[in-house]
Amino acid sequence: MVRLRILEILKEKNRTKYWLFKQMDLSYQNFNRMVTNQTHSIRFENLDRLSNILDCPIGDLFEKTSSPNDYCE
Repeated sequence: MVRLRILEILKEKNRTKYWLFKQMDLSYQNFNRMVTNQTHSIRFENLDRLSNILDCPIGDLFEKTSSPNDYCE
């Protein structure tokens, strides 16, 4: 299973989930699903935006896990 590491990256950069939400221009429901890995797809546009806002390579946004339920809140 592949998951997004958004919450970990925010913590590393001393930023909040709310700060990222304001930068992303998404509905809160879609944003929250993405951040908590409760979505099955993500647009390339959103990956590009995340990469730019978080100032990291797109590959750093992902992590391979052994369980489909491995996500952080």
